[in-house]
Amino acid sequence: MEKIHFTSLGCPRNLVDSEVMLGILLQAGYEITPDLKEADYLVVNTCAFLESSRQESKDTIQELLDSKKELAKLVVTGCMVTKHRKEIEELFPGVHYMLGSGDVQGILKAVQSDRKGQEVGTVRSYLEQGEVPRMLSTPSHYAYLKIAEGCRKACAYCIIPRIKGPLRSKSEEQIIKEFNALISQGVKEIILIAQDLGDYGKDSKGNLADLLRKILMIKGDYWIRMLYLYPDEIDDELISLMQQDKRICPYLDMPIQHINDEILKKMKRHTDGAQIKSVITRLREKIPNIHIRTSLIVGFPSETEEQFEELLEFVQDYPLNHVGIFKYSQEEGTVAGRMDEQIPDEVKEERHQRLAALQQQISESLNENLIGQKLQVVVEAYHPESELLLVGRHQGQCPEIDGQVILNDWRLVDSFGERYEVEITDVAGYDLIGRVTKKLYNPLKLF
Repeated sequence: MEKIHFTSLGCPRNLVDSEVMLGILLQAGYEITPDLKEADYLVVNTCAFLESSRQESKDTIQELLDSKKELAKLVVTGCMVTKHRKEIEELFPGVHYMLGSGDVQGILKAVQSDRKGQEVGTVRSYLEQGEVPRMLSTPSHYAYLKIAEGCRKACAYCIIPRIKGPLRSKSEEQIIKEFNALISQGVKEIILIAQDLGDYGKDSKGNLADLLRKILMIKGDYWIRMLYLYPDEIDDELISLMQQDKRICPYLDMPIQHINDEILKKMKRHTDGAQIKSVITRLREKIPNIHIRTSLIVGFPSETEEQFEELLEFVQDYPLNHVGIFKYSQEEGTVAGRMDEQIPDEVKEERHQRLAALQQQISESLNENLIGQKLQVVVEAYHPESELLLVGRHQGQCPEIDGQVILNDWRLVDSFGERYEVEITDVAGYDLIGRVTKKLYNPLKLF
């Protein structure tokens, strides 16, 4: 049986595409191997969002070419192919086949082709439908569910619409079918994702709140987590739904990028600083235990020291639990990339360090407020540094991107992927420390 080694780079949306490709190959009789030296075929699903993402993709391609066995074939898929196909051809003549991000279902053809080739269709991103197989690569207790692809917005700094194309929402029927399938496999946490989750259905007749209501009619003891909701999309209807059903995690990923009105306008964002502050205030009032994640950009073209200090003041006055901080990347093909007053790299770096230092203090302070509380925690694995410790997550922590709960007293734990009551006893930077007090067999009311 021929073996395939898979590498998935970038965001969870890319990971779902990788899982579909894995499913197609497994259904065709191939075997997946984690050892690239054993692989007859190597597949890498690339990311091209930022220059750093593209460099990681190129480094990975080179590493795979250098490490693979002599007759193994390398297939490159994803956003780098869609946007930078010629560069890959020139830099890596050893690549056997290329697939664009909209051509996921061509993976079997790519692997089986006797000749070098490429398939880059007119559709720029892939949205699985119908009976397309998928093999989960996440731990068995959580999974991502992509409900839309593409983007309606045109933020000045972002190249995603050019890579992924316009918004395309899945039908409610398809989403419900996939949700049920994941639940039937034993998945206990389903993370809804899209380029822009709040725009779901705006290309058809649907909307996110209605979709959530229909999902929540499905009986079961599961968590729903929402990623990538912009401030203008978080309304009272959505907040009310989060209040009413505790299966929706009190957690939102809400990219805001900046707080200064002039910078937000230049970024072509749909909100101003006052609106952003109002949304955060309403969320904190209505859902006191909510954890908010955001992303911020420093060094956007023309950003002055005063505008940056306004951002610092905002982060202090409106503390957020998790913040991803990015130095502005000048991307070819974007409005911002053509702007004058590009900020020097050393200024971006200095601002990044100042904001990161402040946010670390805030995150630690918010974590300290949890000391003494008892939280539901899904226990996931041994700590990577010691089998004397376990790690898990509470509802305010998303896999891979946020902190975790380190368990130093876990005598009551008998399996991974299950929820336990944990008393928080201390803080370690972005992580919490706690002890397990009991197992939660049915912690939530079944609907």
